[in-house]
Amino acid sequence: MEVILLEKVHNLGKLGDRVKVRPGYARNFLIPEKMAVPASEANVQKLETMRAELEKAQAEALAKAEARAAALKDAVVTVAARAGEEGKLFGSVGTADIAEAFSKAGTEVEKREVRMPTGPIRTLGDHAVELHLHADVNVAVTVRVVAESEIKA
Repeated sequence: MEVILLEKVHNLGKLGDRVKVRPGYARNFLIPEKMAVPASEANVQKLETMRAELEKAQAEALAKAEARAAALKDAVVTVAARAGEEGKLFGSVGTADIAEAFSKAGTEVEKREVRMPTGPIRTLGDHAVELHLHADVNVAVTVRVVAESEIKA
């Protein structure tokens, strides 16, 4: 299925690109999230008339993401988790836990913005995590996992 992108999509293209994607990806994700429209002649013409305002909105979103990245640069957030004697967690720390810890610290971070390339955290200590704030903006932060017993003591 051919679609026209309404914003930059990671590993796919930028605003105004005409790309071929699988029908399910377009129907279930790109079109409902308003990231793309089907590539018809009417939509091509409509895009050309709206291009300036779409580019302006995209530039504003990028500036906002860069401002958030500057505020979050080298941030350290602490997550308390139950752990055994050897430093292994009972369970794991995932994206939702990290997003919640940032919210408690006063910075809004959504669960979908947290990228954990090595998977969930299963040990105590400092771990590098990346926040994907925009298609062009990523920021590295540190997640410090401590035992709950250390917090209570």
